[in-house]
Parts: sequence; structure tokens; C-alpha cells
Amino acid sequence: MAPIFDKLFKGKAAATTAPAATPAAAADQYDALFAQATSAATARNFQQAIQFYDRAIAADPSRAEGYYKRANALKDLGQLDAAITGYNQAIERKADYAYAYCNRGFVEHRKGSLDAALSSYDRAIELEPSDAFAHYNRALLLQDRSRWDEAVASYNRAVTLNPEFADAQFNRAMALLFMGDFANGWPAWEWRWKNAQRLGLGEERHFRQPLWLGEESLAGKRLLIHSEQGLGDTLQFCRYATLCAAKGAIVILEVQSPLLELLDGLEGVPELLAKGDTPPPFDYHCPIMSLPLAFKTRLETIPAPANYLRVDRARVAQWHTLLGERTRPRIGLVWSGNPRNYIDRQRSIRLADWVPYLPPEFHYFQLQTQVREEDEAALDSTESIFSFDDDLLDFANTAALCDCMDLVISVDTSLVHLSGALGKRTWVPLAFTPDWRWMRERDDTPWYPSMRLYRQMTAGDWPSVFKRIAADLQAEFPAG
Repeated sequence: MAPIFDKLFKGKAAATTAPAATPAAAADQYDALFAQATSAATARNFQQAIQFYDRAIAADPSRAEGYYKRANALKDLGQLDAAITGYNQAIERKADYAYAYCNRGFVEHRKGSLDAALSSYDRAIELEPSDAFAHYNRALLLQDRSRWDEAVASYNRAVTLNPEFADAQFNRAMALLFMGDFANGWPAWEWRWKNAQRLGLGEERHFRQPLWLGEESLAGKRLLIHSEQGLGDTLQFCRYATLCAAKGAIVILEVQSPLLELLDGLEGVPELLAKGDTPPPFDYHCPIMSLPLAFKTRLETIPAPANYLRVDRARVAQWHTLLGERTRPRIGLVWSGNPRNYIDRQRSIRLADWVPYLPPEFHYFQLQTQVREEDEAALDSTESIFSFDDDLLDFANTAALCDCMDLVISVDTSLVHLSGALGKRTWVPLAFTPDWRWMRERDDTPWYPSMRLYRQMTAGDWPSVFKRIAADLQAEFPAG
């Protein structure tokens, strides 16, 4: 039987053991699987793409691109640690793989490993100095570290390499404005229209009438100023309508519907309409946030009246009646804004985190109209915070309540611009890297004379901000 067994065994082995693939066959197999993986990744089917990349890598483990592309798919799935491992595997097989270094830096940045990310970007640029995207990513990282001069230098390099790089141009503009370089910042700010929809900035408006950016005379001309972006932007920049009127313009101001009643009667604005309504005839138009460019605004020429919005005195009287006798200082409080805002995670605060630092000898009044579900329990359990959200039906009513406050403390939302435009004393807790309009390294703002800024000293450090605000509250309003 031995010979028969031997024959059967050899036959089985012959049936199950494939001949070793030739290098050419392995390459063909890799290329086919890699193409399928790439197709799946393009269709954003990243799990399937990873499966094909795994099979391609098994066919030829020496090819760096398979690890790189697989890491990209892991990055898109949010599997950051696995993505970094994949980029390292690609670099092990191709030491000069600039794109792998660049993307590894991007993932390290997302993980908060800022030193590692900067090292990766620097190596990517050393290997591929002409990669505009690497310079752009490096600029974003330096900006997050508040190394603004270096960030602008990297943005400059990115747009020099690719002048049509809209994201780099737009972020460069915000960095320049943040640094107070208005001469270069306002012209660069016009790049916002190149990718406005993706950035959530709204659409660029196109009219038959020409755009006015400060060159033509406005004497006797009808100028349509149209709102853009958020409510806070309109509240901040509507001040320029008065300057346009001073140049002889007949101003037509288009604003978001919630602001109509509040802005009715703004000095120099005889015609006010809601966004979406058909405007009356006009000669020129200008987006509201292009007005600083039109007026060639510099730090020393920012139009900053003590207050340029007015409140309805009858509404104020109604609030005084509702609030009753003042027994303690009244503090208006805003701790969160629109959750859809791209910087909301940085600027908004969990009320439960703030409450322990609020000195108890004050009465606090909720000024925001929306309370997030996560904040409801803290609001309900804090007796010193009074809520009137059912009564805050519009900005005009909120403005009247603001007027009843001794002080408003608000994170960076439309309410902070409302309070500043009313000339109310306003304190603003700011993230370590705030929005460009708050600029850097100052505790005041040239836009609002009544405002004081409280900046995080390190990223995410709200407790130190709360402590400074509490100390200043007690110093400004001593007991007794």
C-alpha cells in the first residue's frame, strides 16, 4: 500500500500547491488589485479599498505606494494611529516619499502631536520644495501654535508656488488680518469668493450693476450693500453704511431677516430690506465685508464709535419691569453659539464647566436663544442664572435685555457683536487661536471700545480664563 499512498499524497500536493508566481505575474496582480482599490477609494468606499490594498500588498510587499494609499483610506475613516503606521511603512520602503511625510504630518496634526507634525512637514518640504500643499499644511500648523509670522511665510510660499490655491489664499488673508496687516489682508480677503460655498460663506452675488470697491464717486448714487456670512458679520460691518452715506450715497442695506427690526433706523440708511427680497433700483453694489477694503481701512482708521446701534426704549422699559428691583449686579451670559460654525468646537463652552467659577454674588441672565441639550441640566440646577429664552424672540428684544445689564460676558458669537455695537461693557472669553477679527496679543479690540478680551494662555485652557473673569468681576463690582 505504500506506493499507492505515496502516489495519492503526491497527487494531492500537485493539486493544491501553485507554482511560484513570476515577478511579472506578481506585478500584474499588484497593478490590477491596486487599480480596484483606487477605484473604490475614489468612490469613497474606503473599507473596500483597504481590502484591495491589503491584497495588493500581499502580492508585492515591496511597493511603497500600496501602504501609502492604504494609509490615506485609513485617514479618511478616522483611524489615525493605523494611518500613521501605514505612512511609516511606506517611508520604510521609500525613504524619500515626500507625500507620505506630508500626509503623516496632517494626521499627526489632527491627533494633536504638533511637534511630530511639524517635523513631518519639514521633511516633506525638504524632499519636495515645490509642493504647495505641504507649505499650506505647515502654515496651518504654525498658526495653531501661534507662530504667526512663520505661518504667513509658509502661506506666501504656497501661493507663490500655486497662485490659484484658493484655500491657501483665503487662510493667508485671515492670518494677515489677525496680525493687523490690513494693507495686504483686505485685498487677500476677496479670495473668500473662490470657494465660498465649500467654506460655508454663502454665494458670491452677481449683478448687472458694477461692484463698488471705493474707486468711483458715490455722490447721488444708490448703493446696495448686501449681507454675507453670519449675523455677527453683519452686525460688525454695518457701521460702514454710515460712512457710505457720508460719501453721498443713497444706501440700500440688505440684511438677514432676524436683524431687520434691530437695524431699522441705522444712521445713514434710508432703505432696509431682508435678504432674499428683490432690491429696488441701484447704481452700485458691495458685499458688506468688502467695505473695509473699499475704505482702505487700517488699524488706526477703523470706524469705532462708542455705539452705532440703538435700542427700543419701550422694550427696555418692559424688561426693567419684568426684571424687577435690582438687588445685585446683572451679568448677561452667552456660553455657546451656532454649533454649525466651523470654529464652534474652539469658541463654545460647556456651561457645566463654567458654572463653578461664576461668583455667587451676581445675577446672571441667559442672553442666547438656544440652549444645547448638554447644557440644560447645568442651567436648570444653577439658581443664579435666569433664563428668558421664550421672550428672546428677536435681536431687537435681546438688544433691549442687553441694555438692562451692567455687563455682558459672551463667547465669540453674534451676541458679542450686538453687545459691542450697543456700546455695552462686554467681556469676551477667547480660544487660544481665535477668529481673525480678535487679532493677537491684546486684551482690547479696535473694533469695539467697550470690549475686553480674555484669551486662553494655552489651547483648551478655559479654567484660567474663568478664574481671571471671576477675579475681575469681584474687583469691578465689590460687595457692599
